[in-house]
Amino acid sequence: MTLDLDLPPDPSKVEIEIDVLRSRQPIGDLYLASLDADILTRITDFDVRRLVSEERDVEQYLGIQRPLDKKRVNDLIKYVNFADATFPTACILAVDSDYAAYDEDARKLTIRNYKYGDEQPSRNIRYIARVLDGQHRIAGLGKFAGETFQTPVVFFVGADLAEQASIFSTVNLEQNKVGKSLAYDLYALAKTRSPQRLGHEIAVAFDQDPKSPFYKRIKRLGVATPGRYRETISQAQFVQGIIDQLSREPKLDRDILLRGRHLGLPDADEAKRFVFRIAFVQGRDLDIAQSLDAYFRAVKDRWPVAWDEFGQGFVLNKTNGFRALMRLLRVIFNDRYGPGNNIKYDDVKKILDRSSLLDEDFNTERFPPGTSGEGALFRALVETCGLNT
Repeated sequence: MTLDLDLPPDPSKVEIEIDVLRSRQPIGDLYLASLDADILTRITDFDVRRLVSEERDVEQYLGIQRPLDKKRVNDLIKYVNFADATFPTACILAVDSDYAAYDEDARKLTIRNYKYGDEQPSRNIRYIARVLDGQHRIAGLGKFAGETFQTPVVFFVGADLAEQASIFSTVNLEQNKVGKSLAYDLYALAKTRSPQRLGHEIAVAFDQDPKSPFYKRIKRLGVATPGRYRETISQAQFVQGIIDQLSREPKLDRDILLRGRHLGLPDADEAKRFVFRIAFVQGRDLDIAQSLDAYFRAVKDRWPVAWDEFGQGFVLNKTNGFRALMRLLRVIFNDRYGPGNNIKYDDVKKILDRSSLLDEDFNTERFPPGTSGEGALFRALVETCGLNT
């Protein structure tokens, strides 16, 4: 049977509430849980089944093939139904921060099939988690016929693809899941230049640079929690915003670079759609980072109060604001610069100064959470800055 790779969203909203313990480590926050087999197999169903027929994003990113071993799965199907079956080590899952929320007081992680503020699901609950380790155990649990089988699980929330690849590589080296020569190759592959890697490096650099508009504002892993201010956007969301300005097919780009080949320059239409494409093809990664820094410093200086407002009800420095601003960046770039040029602070500041929007306008009443609010904010910025899309 051919697996349908275009799994449609669920017809209605689904939420799964999980008791967790948060573990703070150098990489960020992890969430430890004990999941019933039916819940674990449900939220990973599509990802595990996809391993039967194709590579997933993590394997594609690393340039390796690591499909399910059907014999091992069949052995585990038998094993999970033994009277003394046990899986004492944790399965490792990655969940997009758009589809997760952590309640610090209740110590609960809620996984859902819709983004905060949206009225309709945008993902199927069966494809809400990616398996970084434990796919064979989960496949075996899919045929568990007993009453109860709870499995330790570690959730990484908000890990971008480069981070997932690094975790994948680390797990396979430390636990000797593959030969050490391959594991060390995985480390090198995880560092190979790519749109994903560049976005990751810029995110980490901006978060650590005291002069950056995003200093200590990018949450590397985990979800935002009540009472924690400053961390206004997840690293995965930040990285995706950059990739959207770099490449139409980031996976293909990485494969080409991994093979030691060169990327071709874009045509005029592609250069307008992906404004940092020429700079990326030419290896001008520093120019891209400096352009982004100049752009967001201008935003911060134009609306300093809104940019530094970390409370509830404000949007400019949150996910919706960031997404709208990245869309505006493309409009400003194409209006002011030719293909391959760098963004200058003074140019952007002059354009933003045209806007009649005030700091207090960037609120959720005017620009509600979800895609509708993001679109409304983008249109308001374009219109008040006197730009054309």
